[in-house]
Amino acid sequence: MTSPSGIPSSPTGTQYQLTAPGGGVTARVTEVGAALRGLDVGGVPVVAPYPASMPTPAASGIVLVPWPNRVRDGRWSQRGETYQLAITEPKFHNASHGLLRFAAYRAVEKVPERLTLAADVFPQSGYPFHLATEVTYAVSDAGLTVTHRIDNVGEQDAPVALGTHPYLTLGDVPASELTLHSPADSRYVTDDRMLPIDLQPVDAATDIRQPRTLSELALDTVYTDLHRDADGIARTTLTAADGGRVTLWQGEGFDFRVLYLNADYPGRDVAIAVEPMTAPTDALNSGTGLRWLEPGEAWTLTWGIEYTAG
Repeated sequence: MTSPSGIPSSPTGTQYQLTAPGGGVTARVTEVGAALRGLDVGGVPVVAPYPASMPTPAASGIVLVPWPNRVRDGRWSQRGETYQLAITEPKFHNASHGLLRFAAYRAVEKVPERLTLAADVFPQSGYPFHLATEVTYAVSDAGLTVTHRIDNVGEQDAPVALGTHPYLTLGDVPASELTLHSPADSRYVTDDRMLPIDLQPVDAATDIRQPRTLSELALDTVYTDLHRDADGIARTTLTAADGGRVTLWQGEGFDFRVLYLNADYPGRDVAIAVEPMTAPTDALNSGTGLRWLEPGEAWTLTWGIEYTAG
């Protein structure tokens, strides 16, 4: 059985392929979770792929909305009201990664170099708000630009946060030959359920303000106080010994970043998730980074990936 695009069907739904006008940059995106499942530049994979026959592994490339990461016990309170979400992370008894992780997005625009997928967050138990969401993937000779839009189409103010979960790679270069640079001054300390208990300066284990070899790190860490360049962009780079470099950039509003080293990613000795986020873990309770959208208000955010050959 094949999808409408002619690509064999998959547990992640329809598979969309985008190609830049010059032909040197291609991206693959899934219907389920609007996930970025691959990005190749000049034939070099810079987003870690996985077999089309398997469901999305470890949240690879999905959109996280209306909250990223975890909500303690699925229970949250804001503005004098308390809500109970379904527990979707039984191991730690949390609600995890929003409400559209396994949703089927619909394509509202598809041209060779650009794809817009849309899905609504409908009012439901634990989140009685109505959002219309879109994500646009656009490839060019420079790489990939991703634009998110969230519209409050309900009748009351809606609390919103957003993140995404791509895994970076540089072809088949092993972790021992890759360096990571992701400058930020602060990180969240977590308990045994991966929930924040303190915000502290980065320490010896988590400080990546100078490049460090990927194989020496063990990370599942939320960072903030990100360093931004003169253009206002926060950047994380993964660099090979030959100078080849993949950069994930975060635009305005993405004031948090998760770095997660996954030693069980299919087909890789290690893969690193670099996750732009607008809020930290458990933001529905803390309110940190949480954006309240008024009825009729929209919020637009951008991030992207670039590659430079060695």
